[in-house]
Amino acid sequence: MDDKKHIIQRLYLVYFAMVLLGMAILFRVIYIQAVEGEKWREMARISSMRIENIDAIRGDICADDGRLLATSVPVYEIRMDLSNQVVSDEVYNQGIDSLALLLSQLFGDRSKAGYLADLNTARKNQDRYFLVKRNVSYHQLQALRTFPIFRLGRFRGGFLPIERSRREMPYRTMAQRTIGYEREGVYVGLEGAYRKELEGIQGKRLMLRAGGGSWVPINDDNEIQPENGKDLITTINISMQDIVENALLRQLQRSKAEFGTAVVMEVSTGKIKAISNLTRRPSGNYEETFNYAVGESTEPGSTFKLASMIALLEDGKVKPEEMVHTGNGSIAYADQVMRDAKEGGFGSITARRAFEVSSNVGISQLVVKAYKDKPQQFVDKLKAMGLDKPLELEITGEGQPMITDPKSPSWSGVSLPWMSIGYGVSLTPLQTLSFYNAVANKGRMMKPMFVEEIRQTGKTIQRFQPQVINRSIASSSTLETIHEMLIGVVENGTAKNIYSSLYPIAGKTGTAQVANTSQGYRNVHGRTSYRSSFVGYFPADQPAYSIIVVIHNPRGVLYSGGQLAAPVFKEISDKIFATQINYPQPGFDNLLTSLPSFKNGNADDFRTIYSAFDCKLIDNIQTAWATTVAKNDTVSFWEKNFIDNLVPDVVGMGLKDAFFVLENAGLRVRFSGRGVVKRQSLQPGVRFSPGNQIYIELN
Repeated sequence: MDDKKHIIQRLYLVYFAMVLLGMAILFRVIYIQAVEGEKWREMARISSMRIENIDAIRGDICADDGRLLATSVPVYEIRMDLSNQVVSDEVYNQGIDSLALLLSQLFGDRSKAGYLADLNTARKNQDRYFLVKRNVSYHQLQALRTFPIFRLGRFRGGFLPIERSRREMPYRTMAQRTIGYEREGVYVGLEGAYRKELEGIQGKRLMLRAGGGSWVPINDDNEIQPENGKDLITTINISMQDIVENALLRQLQRSKAEFGTAVVMEVSTGKIKAISNLTRRPSGNYEETFNYAVGESTEPGSTFKLASMIALLEDGKVKPEEMVHTGNGSIAYADQVMRDAKEGGFGSITARRAFEVSSNVGISQLVVKAYKDKPQQFVDKLKAMGLDKPLELEITGEGQPMITDPKSPSWSGVSLPWMSIGYGVSLTPLQTLSFYNAVANKGRMMKPMFVEEIRQTGKTIQRFQPQVINRSIASSSTLETIHEMLIGVVENGTAKNIYSSLYPIAGKTGTAQVANTSQGYRNVHGRTSYRSSFVGYFPADQPAYSIIVVIHNPRGVLYSGGQLAAPVFKEISDKIFATQINYPQPGFDNLLTSLPSFKNGNADDFRTIYSAFDCKLIDNIQTAWATTVAKNDTVSFWEKNFIDNLVPDVVGMGLKDAFFVLENAGLRVRFSGRGVVKRQSLQPGVRFSPGNQIYIELN
């Protein structure tokens, strides 16, 4: 009996314990709902909603005439809401088979069965944000809008296109490192220098958590729209850039050089009109991978002799006709022997001639004689010219210039003579060019200029002015003398192979041995590495542009600056002279000076026209379309290329040719007038959609 009583007591105890537990749970539920309910409801709302940034459309980077160098092209991410609440079973079952087939045909990346299986799986899981395809173009988007189910839109067909943007360069790799790009969040070139202006201001969008953990945008009146980025108008001239890039590339390919750079600067302003940096890849192709013009600070070699000669002239240490004895072309300084490039030397020559033929022995002797007891005076003169100061470019990564000081522990008995010919100092190609440009600009050193304007929605909001960074690197008398010496280099010296009877050129060759960290001035294979360069300006009597060309480590038998770099300079200067400079040439026959030039047209038609005249044709083009420039008794043909999806430039063409080019490009043409095209409604170089209309006006 007692056992039964104990069992009943235990049962009651358990019963009451369960009742108390239930009452506690009930009390807690009521407490959470009544007292803490608002807090938990807010947490639930926050965990199911979030604010997402909307990227602004990045601004364009344009050439000096407004043509696009870098632009943001819209691309789309296609998503689909496959829940029953949006796409009914009837709509889904009727259209899914056709939708899968059309998706397979449009994108060609999967079979119909593959698309169908993925869509059915997403439908089974009630996926509200299923990814159909990334990086969809605008034309593909327009096609998708007509597909079964998708044509019903967002609220009945679950069609969710999300707009993104992709950076593109219409001219592909042209000036790529200077224009810049983004790699893993790091921006280089102008893209990085003007990142804040180009990026614009992000917008804000409310997102809702959907099935499967995906986030879906909510149409909200409070959504903050982004403010698109501003546009940059650069100093780059597309025609000059094309000339520079092709001239440099051909020489690099011929010499199988490791890399090369070429830059064109406008003398009076410092505007960089063209800049190319090409590196040889393992495949043998050349690409823009590093901005050598801006970033590589190395020993310039003989182009530095200009600074040495200016210092000598400024300090009154030498006269141009003073004699210097170079002997058999070698001289010992302490424990090192310096040699001239010419076997047997130049004998006794003037200081002017030593500069023209780039005599290491001659120039070094002049400097050592003048400054051996006071080398600091020589170094201070170099620094007074600004050669130890960076240019402070907006593009990051500028190489630091270096002028060894006599107080430095590294200074020795060979420092002064070797510095005089460009060793033991470091300059970037752009720093060297700026120095030579100052000579052409009557002593004023200009800061290299890459951007002219910042615009927003076509309106100029900031205009940049040329900056003078050194008002005078030398006296006018010194500059006049050194100007004559630079002309002498081309007329009688190491660059006489590029002499032109049409216009004068002033410049200096450079052939520097390249030091290797472990092997001195020989590489690991025992072969000497060279850096060939030429820097100068033209027309020398009316300087318009200065140019530097540097070719690093050529692999052929030619390696000097006069043999490799100077011809590239000449090709560039010839083409710029023919197309950009109005240079008077009196004294030619009236008929020849009246030969017509044509901006655009069919190359065969031009050949037929010019065959009727007694003139010289420079015609090495392969394209069907051409531009011609007639100068005196010579007519030069330049290739005319048209880039897909960009509006062709037909100004200057006849109606037949203009119609052919524009309609082949995919444009519908309307016209008025007769003669040749003088105006077109769509700006050359802008992107268009096939079927767009263009209006051309003839004169």
